[in-house]
Amino acid sequence: MQRALMGGVLIACLCSLFSVFVLLKRLSFIGVGISHSAFGGVALGFLLGMNPTVTAILFSGAIALLIGFINRQGKLHEDTAIGIFFALTMALGIVFIGLSRRYNVDLFGYLFGNILAITRGDLVLMLVLAPLVFALVISLFKELLFLSFDEQVAQVSGVAVSPVYYVFLLSMAVTIIIAIKLIGIVLVSALLVLPAATARQLTHNYRSLVLYSVVIGVISTIAGLILSYKLNLASGATIVLFAGMLFFASLLYARLKEGR
Repeated sequence: MQRALMGGVLIACLCSLFSVFVLLKRLSFIGVGISHSAFGGVALGFLLGMNPTVTAILFSGAIALLIGFINRQGKLHEDTAIGIFFALTMALGIVFIGLSRRYNVDLFGYLFGNILAITRGDLVLMLVLAPLVFALVISLFKELLFLSFDEQVAQVSGVAVSPVYYVFLLSMAVTIIIAIKLIGIVLVSALLVLPAATARQLTHNYRSLVLYSVVIGVISTIAGLILSYKLNLASGATIVLFAGMLFFASLLYARLKEGR
């Protein structure tokens, strides 16, 4: 439980930070696409007898770059590319699991999250990767914010739009993969949307949006993990449900505030 809480706080901070840009740039579907591509990466790890987290990072990172490349080329709309890779990677995952003959693996934990699945090695990986990704995103914060509003203006202003966009997608892929054991492949994308969506009901200041989003993400994760532990439920479900409750509470608060 202690490892899950430590890892959960790190993951919550990262996912909540990304959720701000996902909200501003309307990229909620891309989180779904990358997270579900992780199933193919995890299954590939089982097939090759490798650490599923490592293969998932490589696999999902490649898929994220492919989605970004297709989008930048303008041949297909982003949601079309995501829909294609969503289906293909899930299909590949099913084939890889079938070929590996390892039907007894804890797929439920990978799909929906399991606090007992967090090993010391997983925590070390989180402690190494999370600060690196966080520092990278913070160092590019101004460029990412600029990019979220208007790519053309950002390019004219000297922002290296394509490299920054690819770095953002790769960083998001890494964040999603280190989160799947705790939150699950199916539900991790919710933590890339709900914190910022909730915070947006409380403030329109962008610095406050980031701060509120991180606080909401951390509270949701800690509360969800405690509920999961006490009630013996999938951790991803309890985290997302608590985050959803906070969202609807913030929505009600915003409506009441407008009615005054």
